[in-house]
Amino acid sequence: MLINRSVKTYYIVTTLANNSTPLLQISQLSIAPNKMPARLLVNNVGFNIEAGKTTCVVGESGSGKSLTALAVMGLLSKQLQLNAGNILFNDAELGVQDITMLDEVSLQKIRGKKIAMIFQEPMTSLNPVLTVGYQIGESLTKHLGLKGELLKIKIANLLELVGIPPARANSYPDELSGGQRQRVMIAMSIACEPRLLIADEPTTALDVTVQAQILKLLDDLKTNMNMGMLFITHDFGVVADIADQVVVMFRGEIVETGTKDQVLNHPQHPYTQALLACVPDVEGSKALKPIDYAWLNESVHEVVA
Repeated sequence: MLINRSVKTYYIVTTLANNSTPLLQISQLSIAPNKMPARLLVNNVGFNIEAGKTTCVVGESGSGKSLTALAVMGLLSKQLQLNAGNILFNDAELGVQDITMLDEVSLQKIRGKKIAMIFQEPMTSLNPVLTVGYQIGESLTKHLGLKGELLKIKIANLLELVGIPPARANSYPDELSGGQRQRVMIAMSIACEPRLLIADEPTTALDVTVQAQILKLLDDLKTNMNMGMLFITHDFGVVADIADQVVVMFRGEIVETGTKDQVLNHPQHPYTQALLACVPDVEGSKALKPIDYAWLNESVHEVVA
């Protein structure tokens, strides 16, 4: 289905409707700086996430992927404003809630417990002066009221679940490897068994072996806990491994969305095709091409015509 919005051409691959209410529904989301409300950093973004499924959001740096994720968490900078849109979260206890309408107290009850996020770069996301066990236990104490021996047992179980010896609970972040720190971030995010997990480039700067382990761990946790997962990445190899649905963003807007097979094997939009043309093949025989933005001018002419 071809849709024209502003000066760009949009291709949206339609899929069969699901009778159940999606876990998360983002519709017409727009974000801009407070001082420049007309400059949309995220423009009219909308997609759904289903329980037990992974939606991968891909695009270049600055395309609005992380801003969209932060809006879901209610963590946008005070220098930014939500111009329009709704973010509907299907809360098992309270029903469907619009996150954009909740106050800070209500958001704090959701963050970490029902919607959790793995932030980019664990070395800067983890507090360097607190042990990893303490940092994992914070959400358990706040949301579940765990203390004392029960808290220690739960922390140990979480560390073991992500492949870290429980004795490392007393370690500080700088005493762990990059892969171990990433696993600690995962343990923190799943501590309260959230319904939705947002992973913002969780495998950046990890070697391929550790990356494969982290991806398998996240995929297994998603399946076992029936979580919905919003996975932000630049890597189409990662998309091919874990995605159910794919959303392609460019300059704050969605240019294409569909199943993994539809987007990776039958891309419709010139930008998606250009991104895939940059991905090398296993044999190294593929001629890689830099992204050519000439299609932007063509789209302008199409709309004007």
